[in-house]
Amino acid sequence: MVTPQELKTALSTGLLSFPLTDFDSELNFAPKPYAARLEWLKPYGATVLFAAGGTGEFFSIEPGEYAQIVKVACDVCKNDIPIVGGAGGGTRLAIQYAQAAEKAGAAGILLLPHYLTEATQEGLIAHIEAVCRSVRIGVIVYNRAATRLTAASVTHLADRCPNLIGFKDGLGDVERIVQIRHRVGDRLVYIGGMPTHEVYANAYKALGVPTYSSAVFNFIPRTAIEFYNAYARGDQATVGRLINEFFLPYLDIRNRGEGYAVSIVKAGATIVGRGAGPVRPPLTDLKPEEVEQLRALIQRLGPQ
Repeated sequence: MVTPQELKTALSTGLLSFPLTDFDSELNFAPKPYAARLEWLKPYGATVLFAAGGTGEFFSIEPGEYAQIVKVACDVCKNDIPIVGGAGGGTRLAIQYAQAAEKAGAAGILLLPHYLTEATQEGLIAHIEAVCRSVRIGVIVYNRAATRLTAASVTHLADRCPNLIGFKDGLGDVERIVQIRHRVGDRLVYIGGMPTHEVYANAYKALGVPTYSSAVFNFIPRTAIEFYNAYARGDQATVGRLINEFFLPYLDIRNRGEGYAVSIVKAGATIVGRGAGPVRPPLTDLKPEEVEQLRALIQRLGPQ
């Protein structure tokens, strides 16, 4: 069993990623293709994988199939790559997801935003504490959407929740990150979680957030690792080339539709012969002309 501190160490270096969740033509979970996807991705060198995370369409997955998804990921990646399961929703539901992930063998959970309505800091603290207390595995809180923790709140949680090991940011609020990083220090691991975080990586590194999760790892894993390695060693020539040649044109396509941050990844996987089926509503797939534009962009990168 991976301890919370061992998971924290694994999250501190190397590329992280969220595998897509495979659905069949009827939008049911497809376990065999999902297992094959994980087998394909394993050798590329990601240090932690997040099963049923944001790119894995956690928001569309119901509790019964969630446990199966995390179990498949843990069975395929055991002894090779730690698996972190997504968890979210209201407190009682988030606890159910967290406990299901722990039972399935996950090393930790990524606590996604709770639900539609905003909450006070007191409410967020109570929510996160309750989830942390419900499991023994490590917990990473995702600061995004309706979950907007202050530095005081993160400090309080870090003091009270020994298995809270990480803070992932998807807001891009520099002042907030600086305050949290300076008040909490190395008690937590800090992870970049902006959509297509590669374009934010250098800026976040300067803030003390060295690692990030990559969605494009799902369909261009060789390039994703090439980018991360160049970024980690300070090779700004390679970083700049890949941003100009791939990531900026990629963003032009991604930004054309709401929810395309997930849809474009599934389209990319299909283009490289690793299709995961369509996205579930309310997300929509890319339009045919957008798929062709993405195909041309991927082809320029060469074999993966």
